[in-house]
Amino acid sequence: MRREQQDHGERVTATRSARADVATADIEVRHLTRTFGEVRAVDDVSFTVGAGLLTGFVGGNGAGKTTTMRMVMGVLSASGGDVLWDGRPITALDRRSFGYMPEERGLYPKQPVLDQLVYLGRLRGLGAGVARQSVTAHLERLGLADRARDHVEKLSLGNQQRVQIIAALMGRPTALVLDEPFSGLDPAAVDSMADLLREHTARGVPVLFSSHQLDLVERLCERLVVLARGRVVASGTPDDLRSSSVLRHRLVLSGDAGWVRGVTGVHAVDVEGHTALLEVVEPAAEHRLLEEALRRGDVHEFSPQRPSLAQIYREVTA
Repeated sequence: MRREQQDHGERVTATRSARADVATADIEVRHLTRTFGEVRAVDDVSFTVGAGLLTGFVGGNGAGKTTTMRMVMGVLSASGGDVLWDGRPITALDRRSFGYMPEERGLYPKQPVLDQLVYLGRLRGLGAGVARQSVTAHLERLGLADRARDHVEKLSLGNQQRVQIIAALMGRPTALVLDEPFSGLDPAAVDSMADLLREHTARGVPVLFSSHQLDLVERLCERLVVLARGRVVASGTPDDLRSSSVLRHRLVLSGDAGWVRGVTGVHAVDVEGHTALLEVVEPAAEHRLLEEALRRGDVHEFSPQRPSLAQIYREVTA
């Protein structure tokens, strides 16, 4: 009986420990605004970074992404609006447990990689042993174990980026806010980084990262937020954004497809030889199109085209 009670107690302790290690809070941005003099860099921006989700933050240069992320982290004060953590106003103590990778890299060029990362881990409240263990494991994961004693200035820009990533990921962050974390990384490092981020989201950690690499964002993210001129112009899952995008069809004929430009209710986006990319802008126009196509010869293909994130981005930011 005593042994059963002991086993039960150990299971309860392990369960509580596992639950304590899982973050389940959201980051909520509500009507966030930031002005610089007469310029409104961020204009009434609202979105949620869900617990356990990778959220991609997309926008051109000057769209307001970095300014928004700085306000989320408290590096920059907001002119208006709120940032919430777990449904309440975020505090400096909350942010201390976040992993943050800023746009401007903050590494000491003449300090060895290992010593520098352990030092940064200590600043975040990790014990020396825990910090060294976390750093060593991340250096191994990102292929930098053999460069641990090198000065940062001796590393390539891509490897310096990996060091900066480790500074954000070490320990057990409760949230991650990463500004262009994949910039300068080779494909192998991108895959390693993606695996690391998924491990954090599996713990329930909300992850917000910005990137200009739309194909990468499309591949990795469960949710997207698109910014243009300081405002959110689209947000949702990739499927949400695709369903709201203009539907296009690919038409492949046996003969020249140039005649499709004259079909009422159909917009020819691109025509090249036997192939046309089309938008049906009037109900039932596709029936007239196919009837005319069959009258002229064989139709080899008429299929809906799934828009890429790049196409959606161009539509919503135009």
